[in-house]
Amino acid sequence: MLITVTRTGGFAGGERTASLETECRADGPALERLAELALSGEGPAGQDPVPDGFSYVIGVDGKLVELQDPYLTEDQRQLIDTVLATAA
Repeated sequence: MLITVTRTGGFAGGERTASLETECRADGPALERLAELALSGEGPAGQDPVPDGFSYVIGVDGKLVELQDPYLTEDQRQLIDTVLATAA
């Protein structure tokens, strides 16, 4: 499964994108589960953007979901952090 995260916004207004393929990773099944949860629903209520907050687009095998910080579930946050860490 190919998972891509694009983060935009924040104080500096920059953009950061990272992708990972779960197939050969030891944590692949756990990441696939997190990706499926991220696509299955939006974050908690209150989806209006906040000043200087981050916006995220999570792509999983061609399907997309758009999310706003700070309105992320713990599963969404874990997935985002893991994928963006691969680009560090």
